[in-house]
Amino acid sequence: MDSNATTPVLPEVLEAMRPYYLEHFGNASSIHHYGQHARSAVEKARESVAKLLGCRAAEIVFTSGGTESDNLGVFGIAGPGDHVITSTIEHHAVLNACKLLEERGIEVAYVDVDSRGVVDLDLIRSAIRPNTKLISIMMANNETGVLQPVEEIGRIAKESGVTFHTDAVQAAGKVPIDVKKIGCDLLSISGHKMHAPQGTGALYVRKGTLLKPMLIGGNHERQRRAGTENLPGIVGLGKAAALAIQAFADGSVEKIVAMRDRLEASILKNIDDAGVNGENARRVPNTANIHIDHIEGEALIIALDLKGLAVSTGAACSSGAIEPSHVLTAMGLPPDQARSSIRFSLGKHNPEADIDFALSILPDTVARLRELSPVYNKKVAVSS
Repeated sequence: MDSNATTPVLPEVLEAMRPYYLEHFGNASSIHHYGQHARSAVEKARESVAKLLGCRAAEIVFTSGGTESDNLGVFGIAGPGDHVITSTIEHHAVLNACKLLEERGIEVAYVDVDSRGVVDLDLIRSAIRPNTKLISIMMANNETGVLQPVEEIGRIAKESGVTFHTDAVQAAGKVPIDVKKIGCDLLSISGHKMHAPQGTGALYVRKGTLLKPMLIGGNHERQRRAGTENLPGIVGLGKAAALAIQAFADGSVEKIVAMRDRLEASILKNIDDAGVNGENARRVPNTANIHIDHIEGEALIIALDLKGLAVSTGAACSSGAIEPSHVLTAMGLPPDQARSSIRFSLGKHNPEADIDFALSILPDTVARLRELSPVYNKKVAVSS
């Protein structure tokens, strides 16, 4: 139950990819029939991803994943003398890119969020300067699932003539995306967050947006991203995009919402001193970030893992970090409560039985860990 970290490749996706490993293995830049068959598969996948995002196929640039897409969206726009606006809760693919911009002398403003984890629009407006070149605000937070008001941010950016990039890695395949409605110029997605293979992703680049490439070489991806295309991965991403579109219509998303809500309600009912982080904000359907006070989140994760349940304390990229989550502390959670938070994130592969299993082991596991907590035992003794 850690799908925000990664998802299994769906069987339909694997079957779509299989021929491009063994039979149709051509280089999409070759002019012979092997190459042209590969080119056709790449362009079919490009159309599928474009349909998922509501854009033209020519506006899709295939990448190696969310980090590259985010980096290209940031470094491809900002340069010397520019000013950039981002938020305090971004994924490190954006935050660390912005830190590197600062080392290069580019000024970056980090906008705060409220207690729900929602960015303050007034702070974005007030942060805009004459030299502001880029606003980069994520669509859905990877730790809490909280959705940001990207359409409003898109309007603010357009009114000010500023390029708007949004990291939609945790939103793609979970909520409908229409880049025209959002009003963004750049949007990042990652295949392995939506049941496609690891190592593939895409960046939407609105027509007319001037983007400096990070990889220099051949004329691949209309000179926006050099390198031979990852043919099987791109085919897999295209198939996963088609399945995601289907899921919006067949009730699959609503089923995940119901599972997530049942999980949260039961945890809050059966475990004292617990709460949902970002509860009062709009969230993606699959994510529940819950603080279970008086324990260490990592200790709970290890205990649950020994029983066969995989969850996380937040971003997989930050596992092992000593500091509490930068997202939860930005929301105003005290360090102890941030460290006691764990994230459940569901995928298309999770049946109802997984929820039953999690709920069957969680209360007792928490109780045993709390027995080892001198702070909790002192609290119980005082209250009794």
